[in-house]
Amino acid sequence: MKAISNFTQTLTMSQTPEKVFEVILKVRKWWTGYHDETFTGMTEKLNDEFTFHAGNGAHYSKQKIVEIIPNQKVVWLITDSALSFLEKTDEWPGTKVIFEISTDADKTKLTFTHEGLTPEVECYNSCAPVWTEYLHNKLLPLLSTDKVI
Repeated sequence: MKAISNFTQTLTMSQTPEKVFEVILKVRKWWTGYHDETFTGMTEKLNDEFTFHAGNGAHYSKQKIVEIIPNQKVVWLITDSALSFLEKTDEWPGTKVIFEISTDADKTKLTFTHEGLTPEVECYNSCAPVWTEYLHNKLLPLLSTDKVI
């Protein structure tokens, strides 16, 4: 039986787990910033829901926070989506976005997983690079500052 390979990225930084957790919950600060993106909703406690639109209507998704363990884990369940660049535009509902925070010596490790985003689904080749871009070009820079956001 072949194992399913979910999209996963790991980032290592010197910030504390508390800081990493704080920044993850400020989704609006890192999952936006390009010219045509909009973000609505709340992102800081269990059962909060939020939506994201991008690409002049090419991407819409709605997420619900279904698990929070302070300074350790945040899980979003994608409850709705419309990805117009795909044949199956509603490929994301039922998938989960998972942020796991751990320590390794004097570093903090953040493991990001989009559970259900596998090489077997149509979105993988388009979505995996975009998640990488957000993680490395938006989230990581926020984690690398000492500013309180």
